[in-house]
Amino acid sequence: MLKVRNAAFVAAPLLLGGYGVVRLLTDHGPGVGWTVGHLLFLAGLVLFVPVLLTLGDRPGAAPVIAAIGLLGVAASMAQVVIDIVAGLVASDRAGMNAIYHQVQSVPGLLPGIYTIGPALFYVCLTALAILNWRELGWWSPMLLVVGTVLTLVSLDLIPVTAVCFLFALGPYGVRRTDRRLTGAAP
Repeated sequence: MLKVRNAAFVAAPLLLGGYGVVRLLTDHGPGVGWTVGHLLFLAGLVLFVPVLLTLGDRPGAAPVIAAIGLLGVAASMAQVVIDIVAGLVASDRAGMNAIYHQVQSVPGLLPGIYTIGPALFYVCLTALAILNWRELGWWSPMLLVVGTVLTLVSLDLIPVTAVCFLFALGPYGVRRTDRRLTGAAP
């Protein structure tokens, strides 16, 4: 299990980057590229779960922040699943937009799945990096903020965001031993 957690610090950002690259190379509508890209993104989100759990494995507020971050991951996963289903069901972009309109008209779904929910993931990941800055590196929280802001500027910058996340989190996954993040014995 430890190796999976360590690998997640590298693999999650790489899968996010894979989604970003596929997104740049394909149409933003139904098709193989849409589905493959979103499956990469979904796999990356799944791997952010052990990242959050590992970063939250320390005394104080970290476990609560990690739990809230997991809600954000769940919201992001729901959004990606909706995208995948819309891409599989619709025959063109107009059909996908009709599906999105129908889904987003459900009360509470727009903020929960599309705005506030996913934001919790990024905010909590950054907060956990701040709490763990000595182990991750002082640059980690800054890179996570830069990467997150880049996605707000343009989704076309997701590959750059992934590189920021990889440099923020990846070194910890590569150098981590069997010690907990806090340095305590397992």
